[in-house]
Amino acid sequence: MRRYKVAIVGATGVVGQEFLTILSERDFPIDKLTLLASAKSKGRQLNFRGDMLQVEEVSEDAVSGHDIVFFAAGATVSRQFAKKAAESGALVIDNSSAYRMDPDVPLVVPQVNPDDILKHKGIIANPNCTTTIMVMALKPIDDAAQVKRAVVSTYQAVSGAGIKAIDALFRESLAYLEGEAITPDALPYASAPRHYQIAFNIVPQVDAFGDMMYTKEEWKTVYETSKIIGRKLAITATTVRVPVERSHSISMNLETEGKLTREEALDILSRAPGIRVIDEPEELLYPTPLLASGKDLVLVGRVREDNSIPNGLNVWVVGDQLRKGAALNAVEIGEKALELGCLAR
Repeated sequence: MRRYKVAIVGATGVVGQEFLTILSERDFPIDKLTLLASAKSKGRQLNFRGDMLQVEEVSEDAVSGHDIVFFAAGATVSRQFAKKAAESGALVIDNSSAYRMDPDVPLVVPQVNPDDILKHKGIIANPNCTTTIMVMALKPIDDAAQVKRAVVSTYQAVSGAGIKAIDALFRESLAYLEGEAITPDALPYASAPRHYQIAFNIVPQVDAFGDMMYTKEEWKTVYETSKIIGRKLAITATTVRVPVERSHSISMNLETEGKLTREEALDILSRAPGIRVIDEPEELLYPTPLLASGKDLVLVGRVREDNSIPNGLNVWVVGDQLRKGAALNAVEIGEKALELGCLAR
């Protein structure tokens, strides 16, 4: 089997380190792995398959000369270096928002729209973590009954906001239990002009506000889902940060053209790739973030017909946003690209 020169940009971050774990677990065919990050992380050593690899500073030269480059360092870094990596002959799989809505860049969830990989011109975008988890369950329903409208509410883990937010959850929780003063500094996002405690609290804002007072995260859910599905969908979303370390939860209320009963929907979802149905209300069994954390599958449950409209469903979806919502989906894109034989342009 051929092996490839692979690089990870943003290797020291939360998602970057998840890449290391998943590439190892899935025995991705790597000949040489290069770890890249900002200047402050230069020289740091990270373990990969038992070897300690030294982190190099990201630069135009450093991103060149690879077969595949995974970007996990944010949109600014991707805009600066992704095209250079692609021009050097690499397939770039970008985890940031930089190219998701670019009409020339495929936005891919391999279980949903794998053939879009064939359209790449050097860069493939990885969707927002919430979108990826949601669309895994929405697409099978859409294929069966055509979704007309989706009302989406998310319950997002702090790890989606990075290491600082994870630290804030634990630090604030300890302070709260000890009766100590809490000075929030991480959420809704680190550079926000006002911060809120996340311990024993929820924050109804993920990312900055934009058009119509929806947040950027909410608009990502709207626009990215439509691009992946391949047509404009009527979607409205409210995204909320909750005091959970890992794994996002999503409540979807779907109105469909065709009628689906609970039993029909459960059958469809149970046969969908990448999904595990946990839906036994009599036994109080349903997905939770703890069940999803560290897992590759997206968990689905609480499926029931909407009592307020003729053709409606409520569906509860939970997924590990660092794995399927980020690093795992990107690695699966790479695996599918190799399978389709479209690594090089």
